[in-house]
Amino acid sequence: MTVELRHLRAFLAIAAEGTITRAAARLHVTQPALSRTLRQLETHLGARLIDRSTHHLQLTAAGLAFQPRAAAAVTAVDEALDPGRVGTWPLRLGHAWSALGEHTTPLLRGWKQEHPDTPLQLLRVDDRSAGLEHGSVDVAVIRGEVDLPAEVNTVVLLLEPRVAAVAADSPLARKARLTLHDLIAKPVAVNTIAGTTALGLWPADDTPNDIVEVANTDDWIAAIAAGHAVGVTTTATAATYPNPAVAYLPLVDVPAVTVHLAWKQTPSHPAVPDFIAFARRFISTPHGPVSGRSPSGGAGSQ
Repeated sequence: MTVELRHLRAFLAIAAEGTITRAAARLHVTQPALSRTLRQLETHLGARLIDRSTHHLQLTAAGLAFQPRAAAAVTAVDEALDPGRVGTWPLRLGHAWSALGEHTTPLLRGWKQEHPDTPLQLLRVDDRSAGLEHGSVDVAVIRGEVDLPAEVNTVVLLLEPRVAAVAADSPLARKARLTLHDLIAKPVAVNTIAGTTALGLWPADDTPNDIVEVANTDDWIAAIAAGHAVGVTTTATAATYPNPAVAYLPLVDVPAVTVHLAWKQTPSHPAVPDFIAFARRFISTPHGPVSGRSPSGGAGSQ
C-alpha cells in the first residue's frame, strides 16, 4: 500500500481530537472510512499508533514517536504546494518565550539590511523545541537543556543571566538583588511547557513551599503581577516583557542559561546556514553584525 497525505492527516486529526467521532467531523469523512484509513497506515508501518481500548483514544509509544514526524511531513507538503511561496519565502525563527531579548529587534533589522530578499519571520511556539520538531519553523531559539532528535544541529549563541521576578509592590522588590532562598516562602510560577525553571534549581534542603504551573509567558507574568507567585527567568524576559507591576531583580546564586540556535541537519530553508552565521556574528559584535561571507554549510553540533 502507498501511504498518502490523507493517511497522515487522519492520524494527526485523531491524535488531536481524541476520538474517531470528532476527528471524522473535522475531516468531513465518515467514521468507518477514517478507521479504515488509520488501519491502513498502521498496517504499512507495522505498529499500532493509537490505543482504542478506552473511550478516549490515546497514542501508543509508537504513535507518540510518529506524531512529530507526521506533522513535519504534512507541514512540508503544505508549504511546498503553497502558491505564495513559489518565489522567495520567509525564513521562520521560532522561540518559546522572549525571542533573543534585547537583541531581537536589532537582529531582525540587521538581517533585513543584509538579506533584503529573505524575510525573517519570528514565531512564538509554546513547546520545548519552539516548533522545530513539528516542522513549523526553520531555526529555533532553545534555552537550557532540551532533548532534541539526533538529526538536529545546535550551536551555542549566548549565555543569559537569571533574574528573579516579583510583584512590584512586594517587600522583595525593595532589595537590590535576591537569592533563591529569598523566593521559597512564596509559590514559584513554573512554565511546565517550555520554561527553564524547575524545583531542581534549588538545593534539596531549601526548596519552595509550592509552585504555580503555567503554560506560557503571558500567564507566568499575570501570576507574578497579581502577587500570586514569584518567578525565575532570564534577562531576556525582563527586556521583552517590561511590566510596571513586575520587578526584575538580579539573582546572585544561580548559573546563567545557555541559549542555543537549533536547526535540522537537512535545512528546511536554503537561508538557514546564512542565518546561523549571521546570528553568531551579530551577537559577538557589540554594535551589531560585521561584514563577512557566510559559510556554504551549516555549523556543527555543540
